Amino acid sequence: QVQLKESGGDSVQGGGSLTLSCTPSVPTAIHYYMGWFRQAPGKEREGVARIDSDGRTQYADSVKGRFTISRDNANNTLILQMNQLQPEDTGIYYCATARGRRVYPENWPVRSQDFAYWGQGTQVTVSS
Repeated sequence: QVQLKESGGDSVQGGGSLTLSCTPSVPTAIHYYMGWFRQAPGKEREGVARIDSDGRTQYADSVKGRFTISRDNANNTLILQMNQLQPEDTGIYYCATARGRRVYPENWPVRSQDFAYWGQGTQVTVSS
């Protein structure tokens, strides 16, 4: 069992930036297949970004060029750097991890069924 704790959610104006963090309860899980998802009010949860155990990343088309997923191995933390935020980025952001290390092709999509453990979420609100 891996517990995930997200932080960094806040309210910002459009065009602003936020950095989300996710810390797994099991330190070695930082090397597992991990990702970020979000759910806007009244909408289904969608994949935002993922990073496999070799460091390959993939993003939803809506965030490409604006968001960056990375690992801070020294601090055992998964990071989502979000720039040029838009009102449509508003939602609850969830960190997720698979049960172990995984490596996928570069264009493998961000799919919820590839993940086993989920955090409680952190709220991001972007105003226009």
